[in-house]
Amino acid sequence: MEVWQTSRELTRQIYDLTQNTVFSKDYGLRDQMRRASISIMSNIAEGFESRTNILFKEYLGRAKASAGELRAQVYVAKDIGYIGGDNFSQLIGLCELCSRQISRFMQYLEKQPNAIRDEGIEYYV
Repeated sequence: MEVWQTSRELTRQIYDLTQNTVFSKDYGLRDQMRRASISIMSNIAEGFESRTNILFKEYLGRAKASAGELRAQVYVAKDIGYIGGDNFSQLIGLCELCSRQISRFMQYLEKQPNAIRDEGIEYYV
C-alpha cells in the first residue's frame, strides 16, 4: 500500500533525525516523535490485517490522528531549534502526504464497503 510505504519512509526519516546529538538528550520529544511515527505505520498495518473495512477505517483514523500529532511535534522541534528549514519542510510534507493518503483511503473504503483487499500485498519493498 502506498500509504504504508509513505509512513515507513516518514518513520525512517524521524529515526534518522532524532539520532543526532541535539535530539539524543531530549528523551521526551525524541521518544514521542518516534512513537507517533511508528503509530501511523502500525495502525495502517493493523487495520489492514483486521480484514474488515469497518475496523480498517477505525485504525486508519488512529493513524491519521498520529500523523497530526507528529506534525505538531515537528513544529515543536523547529520552534526550539532542533531542525532547520529543509528538514522541517520535508517532514511536514511527508506528514501531510500521509494524512491525505489516509483520508483518501478512508473515503475509498466508505464508498466501497465490500472492497476486497489483495491477499498478496506485502509490507516490505
